[in-house]
Amino acid sequence: MLNLQQRLDLLEQLRKYLTSDEPSWLTAKEKAERENGWFVQMFISTAITNITNEFLDPAKLKAFAGKYKIPHQNLRPKVVGLVMAGNIPLVGFHDWLCIFLSGHIARVKPSSKDNVLIKHIVGKLSEWNTGASEHTRFEEMLKGCDAYIATGSNNSSRYFEYYFAKYPSIIRKNRTSVAILSGSETAEELDRLADDVHLYFGLGCRNVTKIFVPEQYDFVPILGAFKKYGWFRDHNKYHNNYDYQLALLLLNNKYYMTNESTLIVKGDPIFSPISQLHYEEYQSLPVLQEELNRKSDIQCIVGLNNIPFGLAQSPSLADFADGVDTMRFLQN
Repeated sequence: MLNLQQRLDLLEQLRKYLTSDEPSWLTAKEKAERENGWFVQMFISTAITNITNEFLDPAKLKAFAGKYKIPHQNLRPKVVGLVMAGNIPLVGFHDWLCIFLSGHIARVKPSSKDNVLIKHIVGKLSEWNTGASEHTRFEEMLKGCDAYIATGSNNSSRYFEYYFAKYPSIIRKNRTSVAILSGSETAEELDRLADDVHLYFGLGCRNVTKIFVPEQYDFVPILGAFKKYGWFRDHNKYHNNYDYQLALLLLNNKYYMTNESTLIVKGDPIFSPISQLHYEEYQSLPVLQEELNRKSDIQCIVGLNNIPFGLAQSPSLADFADGVDTMRFLQN
């Protein structure tokens, strides 16, 4: 098994590789897009940029390891079963990183929608240092592990809770994000909000799927800002969803606004379908903030006194999914 410094050195080498134009890496990214049409190169690059800037920065990783007092050598490594989601590129990387950094053994069941990139990355680590192969194994069935971390839908989480009930586990369910607007946002802030809504086609749990606006809010500026992603109309999968949602709105004679690529619809649910953004008017900001803070299915809140616009999809090492400290879980 690798010691902490060897693992840190490998992660630094990985950072350099992910920011390179190595033919093998370019080929892996192209293959990932071929196997999942939602993984366009632009969004693969966005995910990689955040991973290299936030998760693999040597100084940040060293400080992170120091914060949790990770020992030089894990003398009693545990086997941690990891069920990954596949909604956006490398969405399970942070969980894998925590297991690897802590010196445990990860038995990974990647999503069929996102198994190219993570397998390629782990393969490279083993190529650079054969000892890394002891830390990660890919398996179709996860049995006999000491603990489990599983991410999926509300439906699959019930199965996870049943099968992993006897073991220490982190079970993650459906989550999404929202934004609070004051009506006085600048053009630059609305441009950044467009990223929060549209990055990864809106498929991530950190994507904003509902906005809260003051009464008599003017939607013209926001519809203009969202034209930044007008190219979605040329993406077959997205366009099919847009046409379907538009047809439903027309059939139900429901009011909507659109810039021909994004539908904005008044609705209570904080979750919205692909191509659609829900909105709701509020009267009291403190009351709204308190209500949102109590909701268990909100990953993050963007806007007034919360995460700045444009940073929803740029989590740091300490931004654990669902607010559950993965490193503390692994230590215990």
